[in-house]
Amino acid sequence: MASARAMTSTRLLCLFNATAAGSIKTLARTGCRVCLTRNMSSSPPRLQGCMSAWIIDQYGSNGVLKYTEETTVPTISSATEVMIKVHAVSLNPLDVAMRGGYGAKLLKLRRDPLSVMDNDTEFPLILGRDLSGVVVDCGSGVTHFALGDEVWAAVPPWKQGSLAEYVTLTEYEVSHKPKVLSHIEAASIPYVANTSLSALVNGGGLCRDSSSNKRVLITGGSGGVGTFAIQLLKAWGAHVTVTCSQNAVGLVRGLGADEVLDYTAGDVVEQLEMMEKFDVVFDGVGGDTEEWAMGLLKPWSGAKYVTLVTPLLLNTDSMGLLDGTLNAGFSLQSKAIQNLLSSGVFYRWGFYAPDGPALDEVSKLVDAGKILPVVEAQFSFTQVPQAFQKLEKGHARGKTVVRVAEEDDRQTEELVQDSSTETVESVQETAKQS
Repeated sequence: MASARAMTSTRLLCLFNATAAGSIKTLARTGCRVCLTRNMSSSPPRLQGCMSAWIIDQYGSNGVLKYTEETTVPTISSATEVMIKVHAVSLNPLDVAMRGGYGAKLLKLRRDPLSVMDNDTEFPLILGRDLSGVVVDCGSGVTHFALGDEVWAAVPPWKQGSLAEYVTLTEYEVSHKPKVLSHIEAASIPYVANTSLSALVNGGGLCRDSSSNKRVLITGGSGGVGTFAIQLLKAWGAHVTVTCSQNAVGLVRGLGADEVLDYTAGDVVEQLEMMEKFDVVFDGVGGDTEEWAMGLLKPWSGAKYVTLVTPLLLNTDSMGLLDGTLNAGFSLQSKAIQNLLSSGVFYRWGFYAPDGPALDEVSKLVDAGKILPVVEAQFSFTQVPQAFQKLEKGHARGKTVVRVAEEDDRQTEELVQDSSTETVESVQETAKQS
């Protein structure tokens, strides 16, 4: 496993060098642009104009996605904001759900607290949560970034998304991109990283210093969150067990999972019950999982069940903001009390939380070769509807990435494409040989 990671890390480093070489060629063609990008008074292209973006002006199926070149370029509205030229975006299941109206009422209120008093529309909306790109403008109070910095970030669901040429975020939501990754690879990580960290740290009580030899079960481990969480927990020293389908076994083993159970082959619950009990169950599947997962946790030892599948947004959509929030809160409280009194197990919900400093730590792990990007498919910016269709099919084996800014150097672009395809294949091949 160590040798496989070293080989993959070396390949990614070569990819970075090739990308850098392409950038040098571009700078040579454009003269002193490098000097201008470091000039804090310079303005991004088309700052006062329009940009290309994919928007929705109503909720629905894939047909509501619209390409436009008339979306207003976002401006710096506070001293701590940075504007980013987007190079690549990855899609998440949340994007498909939001396209259909998931969480619309609560997210609209979060965008504009005064919207509860009126009927103003939230449209047009730009979807997309992950991004990798370059800083092109900074507020006067920004201290961690300069123009020209390569960065990555996860856009909060209550903000306009990343399927656009430019995005504006606070500097606390942004992090410097790992040096060994291309923009395409880097775009696959931020949202699942922030989600996993929020759930595992705040919900599961795990961290770099407290995870050694802890037994963790991840349900549904082959998607974006699962493939990241496996690597993070192994970097922290945990023992990781994963459930997935048969054709993802090689992938999750190659990422470092200690034990992998194919839920399509026999009774996976029976197999899990025969194992030593767990300190944490990280549930990304939902459904009836919590009905049997509670019995897999160590009783009266502070064990925790953390699920990413919560009823909060669904309830507010169907019941209204007040009734939906109260109903979800009552459900959480009753389950938490019941499990704590019956077996001393903590029941918790996990949520995404924007956190640039947390991504700084992830960036160090990536550059150290301890976390690899897992990119399953790539699409151009003109193929966003096809990317959504790919995601809707389910059974993800990593992330689906959209290239927003095409590479100037065609050879570099082809190398990036080859590398992202080979990442999944290499870890699967490693698993077969081990």
